[in-house]
Amino acid sequence: MDPSRRNLLFGRRRASAALRPPWAVPDFLDCCTRCGDCAAACPTQIIKVGDGGFPVVDFTQAECTFCGDCVSACSSNALDSRINPPWQIKAKINESCLAERGVECRICGESCDEQAIRFQLAIGKVARPFVNPDQCNGCGACAASCPSQSIRLLELTV
Repeated sequence: MDPSRRNLLFGRRRASAALRPPWAVPDFLDCCTRCGDCAAACPTQIIKVGDGGFPVVDFTQAECTFCGDCVSACSSNALDSRINPPWQIKAKINESCLAERGVECRICGESCDEQAIRFQLAIGKVARPFVNPDQCNGCGACAASCPSQSIRLLELTV
């Protein structure tokens, strides 16, 4: 199935590639049986059923704790705990961030346990957040907490 063709028929914009659960094997779409066991096992409920029945990650309400319950529940070996790091996604802050509008907000930095989000001070301006990709583990805590929904998690292209 080619999702871009489906989107064209339904008048949707081109969507970015769906984020797969942590520890997804490179041939995930071929291995996954779409059983939904990983979604059912996720304690934070960030794994949802997406297009075609394949699991996708949704950071709008919560973050990934990297507990490994999804891997334990996967009987098709589409998720493999030996993959390190669990995924290649990083946070990106876009221009709709409140700091861009002169509003002081540091919620994303406060929610980041990895301390990957720092704030650059500027005289006479609100401190602007930036993400250190080397420290970001892609957990999504910042995206879930952002009041303006200005943070996206994107897969790194190698």
